[in-house]
This record gives sequence, structure tokens and C-alpha cells, in this order.
Amino acid sequence: MLSAFLSAFRTPDLRKKLLFTVGIIAIYRLGATLPSPGVSYGNVQKCIQATEGTTGVLNLLDLFSGGALLQLSVFALGIMPYITASIILQLLTVVIPRLEQLRKEGQAGQAKITQYTRYLTLGLGVLQASAFVALARSGQLFNNMCDEEIIPTGTGIPDWLTLSILVMTMTAGTGVVMWLGELITDRGVGNGMSVLIFTSIAARLPSEGWRIQESQGWAKFFLVIALVLVVITAVTFIEQSQRRIPVQYAKRMIGRRMYGGTSTYIPLKVNQAGVIPVIFGSSLLYLPQLALQFFDQNNPGQTQAWIQNNLVDPTSPIYIAVYFLLIIFFTYFYVSITFNPTEVADNMKKYGGFVPGIRPGKPTADYLDFILSRITLPGALYLAMISILPNFFFIWLDRQQYLNFPFGGTAVLIMVGVALETSKQIESQLMQRNYEGFLR
Repeated sequence: MLSAFLSAFRTPDLRKKLLFTVGIIAIYRLGATLPSPGVSYGNVQKCIQATEGTTGVLNLLDLFSGGALLQLSVFALGIMPYITASIILQLLTVVIPRLEQLRKEGQAGQAKITQYTRYLTLGLGVLQASAFVALARSGQLFNNMCDEEIIPTGTGIPDWLTLSILVMTMTAGTGVVMWLGELITDRGVGNGMSVLIFTSIAARLPSEGWRIQESQGWAKFFLVIALVLVVITAVTFIEQSQRRIPVQYAKRMIGRRMYGGTSTYIPLKVNQAGVIPVIFGSSLLYLPQLALQFFDQNNPGQTQAWIQNNLVDPTSPIYIAVYFLLIIFFTYFYVSITFNPTEVADNMKKYGGFVPGIRPGKPTADYLDFILSRITLPGALYLAMISILPNFFFIWLDRQQYLNFPFGGTAVLIMVGVALETSKQIESQLMQRNYEGFLR
């Protein structure tokens, strides 16, 4: 991979793309540290220090925003509204015939779906920005553990105007982040949205790693690094694993030309669902924590105590088991709605393709469904095991801050996936410009 990057820098057009991508990343990180108008940056830093070591869904979102969310910076929402909008549109494609028709129309239909995704992203940005501003005003952004006034009042400006400007700024920041990601996709290297998420997580690596050394010592620090390397190696191996279904195309005479007669394959990845099941499972497990907000905090009852001890506490065996099973369920669910064996079999039959030894049509669809169900189980178990790793780090290190540290679970899946995808794209572009291997 390093040789591919070195070769890319020696190629003028690829070097321009890489430098352009680096420049966009620098702008993104600048916006992630730029305070929004109306926010007391000094008080925010005091609250972050006061609540260091706590955990929760906001800390996980803060990880994906590169530390921008809790600071309420211009790019506080990061790319999460776009990801949420993309997932919603992808799920709606299955139930809304119009979206399904657009998806089948090729590039023009995909452009229309992308336009809908942008509108939905801005709508979600307004909702999420309003929610985070409300949490900041009430103190729940830092779990009511900080008494500092994050959004000062009595400044001579009406509160409604300050809050409106803050929400508009954060929503506009989401639009700019979406635009920066699309610029990377069009003129840079790799998928822009994925690269920005990778950048956000990687920005937290040095500080989180050094925090482990300061609190646990050098022995556990090096042991964690060794475990991380083992996890990354395993994730890299499984992310590249695939079952290749051979496909043969029959020869056809069209006019005076012969077409077909080629052999190819259908690559079915072991992890066909990606990181989506982990996101779904984490979101559902946040609902019990949200439900606790409706209970009397000063006089907790038995139901509240049971939810706190079993469905909110990440060290609870019930919590880990439920999280594990949710990921397995959503893996099968997401694979079933994103890969349609019947549609694939019909397309193969239409163009004269067939799997050797399998009749075209329904037998091919049944065969693909059988293979997919067989490889989905190890993929689901792999996702679930990787995702619960931070929970065991939490138990082992006895520090809540490490539940969301960027060395396990979703963070590793995203980072390894983006790194592999980007390196493959660089190698493919180098292959197009270098024909040495074909001339020897």
C-alpha cells in the first residue's frame, strides 16, 4: 500500500488529486475546531475536562465528529446527518416503488436520489442542531455534570436570535461538510464521506492513546497497541474475504458479430452489510438510556434501576448479549434488503449468463440465496464480536472513557474499510496509467 502511495506521488495527475484531498481535509479539521457564534469556548473546554471519562451516545457521536460535537463548533454535526439520510433513503427504496424505479434508471435516477438525500440531510441537520443546542442549554449535553453556561445569556442580544443563528450555523456547516465530501469524491481520491469520517476518528487517536498511557502505564499501553494490531489484521482479512460465484455468458450472434462467451464471477463479501448493523444496534440500545430521562432521577424505582444496571451499563452481561444479538439480526435484515438474488438471477438470464451446473432463473436465485445465507452467519458473528470489543476494554481498563475510544468496534471497521477502499482506488488508477506489466 505504501508503494502505491509513493507511485501515486510520482504521477502528476494523481499527485494533484492527493494534494487536493489533503487540502479539503485541512479545511474540514479547521471547521471542526472553529467555535460557533454564541458559544462560550472557554466554558465548553471546562465542561469537557469536568466530564472526562464519562460515556454515552453523545460521546460516540463526538468520536465520529472528531471532537467537534461537544465543542458545538461550526462542523459540530459532521457527516452524521448525511449518513442517516443515506440509510433512510436506502431503506425507503425497498418500500417506495418510485424510489425503486429511480434506482433502476441508472445514473439519472441515482442523481435524483442523491438530490433527495441532500434535502433530507439539511432537514435532519436542522433537527439535530436544534436538539444539541437544547441539550446544551439544559446542561444534558454533558450529563448535567457541568454548571458552566455554554451559551451565555444576558449579552444584550435576544436569546431566540442567538439560538437561531447557532442552529443555522451548525446546519450550514453540515451542508458545507457534505459539499466537501462530494468534492473529494469528484476531484480527489476515495469516497469523500468515508474519508471525512476516517479523518475524524484518526484525529482522536493520539490523544486517546496517550490517555491510556497516563492512566494505565506503559505496560497496558503497549498491550493495547498489540491487541489493536491483531484486531486490525483480523478486520483487514475478513473485510477482503469473499465468495466468488462463477458466471459464464453464452455466445450470441448479433448481426455479423459474436458476443459473449466470457467468464466472470459475482463477489459475495463475508461482511456484505458493512458497518450499518452496528449503527442500527447502537441506536436501539440508546432507547433505554433515553427512557430513563422520563423517570424521577431523585427517587429511582425498581424498573429504573433494572434498566440502568442491565440495558444502560455497558459491562452488564445482558447489555452485551442484547447488543450481540441485535447486530446479528440487523446483519441478516440489511443483507436481505440490499441484495436481491431473484433480481440478480433475472439480470443474468436476460444477458445470457448462468452459473455452471445451475439452471437459469429460479434455481439460480435459490442457489444465490443459499450461498448468501451461509456466508452471512460468519459475517454477522464477526461484526458482533468486533463491536463488543470496547465493552471488554471498558471492563479491563476500568475507565468509562474507553467504551468509545477509537481502537475497537465501529471505529476500527470504518478506518480499515476506508483505508482498503482508498488504497484499491489508487492502485486501480495507477494500473490505468502504467502498462509496464503488459509489455514485459
